[in-house]
Amino acid sequence: MRLARLLKPASLHGRLRLLIILVLLAVLLPLGVLSFHRTITEVDELSDGRLAQSARTLQVLIEHADMQALQGRDDVDTLVPIEAGRSHPPERHRNTYESEVGFQVFDGAGRTLLATANLAAMPPPTAGDADFQDLQQGGYRWRVFTLRDIADGMVIRTGERYDSRHDIMHAVWLEHSLPLLIGLPLLALLVGWAVRRGLRPLEVLTRALSAREPGSHEPVQLPAAPLELQPVLAALNGQLARLEDALERERRFSADVAHELRTPLASAMINLESAMATTDPAELKTGLGSAQHGIAGLARRIEQLLALARLEAGAASSQRSRVDLVAVAMGVIEELSPLIADSGVELSFARLTPQVSVQGYEAALAALLRNLLENALRHASAGGQVQLSIEQGEHAALIDVIDDGPGIPAERRASVFARFHREAVSHGDGYGLGLSIVQRAAQLHDATIELLDSPYGSGLRVRVAIPLRS
Repeated sequence: MRLARLLKPASLHGRLRLLIILVLLAVLLPLGVLSFHRTITEVDELSDGRLAQSARTLQVLIEHADMQALQGRDDVDTLVPIEAGRSHPPERHRNTYESEVGFQVFDGAGRTLLATANLAAMPPPTAGDADFQDLQQGGYRWRVFTLRDIADGMVIRTGERYDSRHDIMHAVWLEHSLPLLIGLPLLALLVGWAVRRGLRPLEVLTRALSAREPGSHEPVQLPAAPLELQPVLAALNGQLARLEDALERERRFSADVAHELRTPLASAMINLESAMATTDPAELKTGLGSAQHGIAGLARRIEQLLALARLEAGAASSQRSRVDLVAVAMGVIEELSPLIADSGVELSFARLTPQVSVQGYEAALAALLRNLLENALRHASAGGQVQLSIEQGEHAALIDVIDDGPGIPAERRASVFARFHREAVSHGDGYGLGLSIVQRAAQLHDATIELLDSPYGSGLRVRVAIPLRS
């Protein structure tokens, strides 16, 4: 379990450090082993070449020293001390170097003419021996080279104990292994530092997210963000923006529900109270019928609000359909007929064609028309007039709602779309959400809204232009 935990660190820093070290080991170890074997092979070849060169050098010396005179003589002192002709170095050097090399010189009959003391007991070579051989002598393993002088019949053999080669191999092993043994821990520390340094932008991002205020619409900023982190930052900011938009839609929907359900609920309550207060069966039946009609309208309004909420969430973004604005307007006027009758305002509906179709969402367009008409009826003067006109232009369908109320000064028209905004001269007990709902419905259709002066001399003209799509 502990090994598995080590192989799978929990932190990104630990994973990167472990992966980098494993990659380095996977590269350096095979290279070190290959280099070690190549070095040993080259050392063996170099040592063999040195043995052969020593034999040939000894051959030249014998020829110049007229050593052929030794052949056939039995009284020659064949033992050549390994210290002969040399100063006496410290014991450590004699044991390390001088005793590990030697030579032999034989005549054609195989008799020893010259030999160092460490090789004097080694038997002469036979005719079938190879040039290079491995032989045992004096409890040591020797690497020997045999040089045969065909003209004189003399045989020269040089030898080297494997001890010296082992010393070289040990030195090579230390040379190749020590850097790894010493360097890997240092490399691990440096890799850890480099990984921490490289992951510092993530720490900065974490602090920025921790310090972010709830409900903030500001994007997360990361100065000098690495190229690899920029897509992550962009995706994160997009996700945060979508999240904030979703929360804003929830808040907007709650406010819209309260606004949209207030009128039908109040109407139903009034009709029920009237029915409960009367003893006349006819009035009771009329009051209950009106209450039932109001509750049915309330149910339709709830369904429309739910549809509008789905549009807000984008769930129905691919469900646009052909909508007849004239038919939707007729349905809204019929729905608002009790309010129109109670307001005493004259409502006129002007349409140049019997049908004006757009691509959109019927529930959103109905909410747009309903709120425009309710606002106009609420702000129109007593006994005044409201006009609704729908026409199809060259590039857009135009909806105009005109009233003769107090209107809105031009300098304050931009602010009326804010939620819960109410003008000081507003009539009724509205919550200031009507135009906000209108604006959101227009946004769903890429429509534009203009607040213009009314042709009645006072009041407001609201124009909505919905682009025509094929």
